[in-house]
Amino acid sequence: MKKKKQKHWILWFTLLFFVCFFSSFLLGRYPISPLELVKILLSKIFPISPTWEAQLETVLFQIRLPRVFMAVLIGGGLSCAGAVYQGMFQNPLVSPDVLGVSSGTGFGAALGLLLGFSYQAVSATALFFGLLAVLVVYLISRRVKSNPTLALVLAGILISSLFSSSISLVKLVADTDNVLPVITYWLMGSLASIRPDDVLFAAPLIILGLIPLYLFRWQMNIATLGDEEARCMGVSIQKVRFLVIFCATLITAAAVSVSGMIGWIGLIIPHIGRILVGNDYQKLLPASFLLGGSFLVVTDNCARLLSTNEIPIGILTAFVGVPIFLYLILKKESNF
Repeated sequence: MKKKKQKHWILWFTLLFFVCFFSSFLLGRYPISPLELVKILLSKIFPISPTWEAQLETVLFQIRLPRVFMAVLIGGGLSCAGAVYQGMFQNPLVSPDVLGVSSGTGFGAALGLLLGFSYQAVSATALFFGLLAVLVVYLISRRVKSNPTLALVLAGILISSLFSSSISLVKLVADTDNVLPVITYWLMGSLASIRPDDVLFAAPLIILGLIPLYLFRWQMNIATLGDEEARCMGVSIQKVRFLVIFCATLITAAAVSVSGMIGWIGLIIPHIGRILVGNDYQKLLPASFLLGGSFLVVTDNCARLLSTNEIPIGILTAFVGVPIFLYLILKKESNF
């Protein structure tokens, strides 16, 4: 019965995902009717005479489609990264930025904006420093033999603090009229600037990180039992931990490099997934991806529709995430 209920939840998550995904194309400053949406999409496959305004096609393919697609990948990717991190570290308070990847990526973007890099170069610089931050954390933890897991967390806190201070330094020396507002807005997180080039840059990296996590789901199930239990069952905990850290870091760095810092998704969505489908990563990873993608798509719709000026999405995720997480703590429904 429990497995049957879990499958039902996955089906409901899938239905919710598709409803949120397709309804997002209809919403915006230029509303598109469902019939127009179907016609425009089918016109790329079948010879259909245009009965819609040309600007609707431009809005759909150049602005709305890349934005919604990346919202799905970023939300789902951050949720999966948070789910595997929480399992590996056996800590429900762990999120994808625990090892400093978000702070490193934020510093890279701030530095690129300060130096006047192009948009693509800023994203590449952000990705580089995000990966560099976690690499430094991993190398530091390798020097500690007694408790490598604790060493990873502590090193992550140190490196994250260092890069956060570096961001403050960049903001201090940035031009207050032109550069500082851009850096500040980027750090709050937004999908407003997502374009087809961002999809080509970040989407393959996020997908490349997600695939190994799902393929090695049973090893991660065993690794969450603890180091000794994993060794007794023939699983190399060091290799699994390295794989998880690398893939989750790649996902997070690629997501943050094009969207800015979007918090709380990788913390609260895995909790909700565990409550509904359990700890088995075979079900938890798909559930986290579907819920995280749906959550960020809905939040992004609110960000661009609630006000004439678009609200940074990082603000909205915090307003939604804090009450949900507080509720989970008070109800003590976490499975950890």
